[in-house]
Amino acid sequence: MSDPAPGLKLLAEDADDLAVISAALQDAVTKIGDISYEPAARRLTIGFNRFRWEGKGGERIRSGLQLGGVMRVQSRRLRREARDAVLSLLGVTFEPGEAPGGVVVLTFAGGGELRAEVECLDAALADVSAPWPTPRRPAHED
Repeated sequence: MSDPAPGLKLLAEDADDLAVISAALQDAVTKIGDISYEPAARRLTIGFNRFRWEGKGGERIRSGLQLGGVMRVQSRRLRREARDAVLSLLGVTFEPGEAPGGVVVLTFAGGGELRAEVECLDAALADVSAPWPTPRRPAHED
């Protein structure tokens, strides 16, 4: 049975805050088609099905990650034309640049990477659905 607790709503304005978002998103899955960059709005939005590490286990929930102040997005080993390709997120980090800017790096299993150059770190993660059961709990080798 699902935990009735409300979903996560997290904000990040520095690398330590982003580490909390990264931990919540570890092993989240997305599709290329769920990644949206709006250059005019300088916004990158990604929809994920994330594993609820903070729950009782065995659940996923639909979540959205949004980065503001995005000046440029680059990808490596991610094929835009493969819109249904599933990506598994390993982590989200911040590489400082000229203060307060830098690059937010999303690293995916298999070597894929999405890099968002930002004028400052402005990230938000919010759950947007009810959780649902999943029979697969992500596992990692020691």
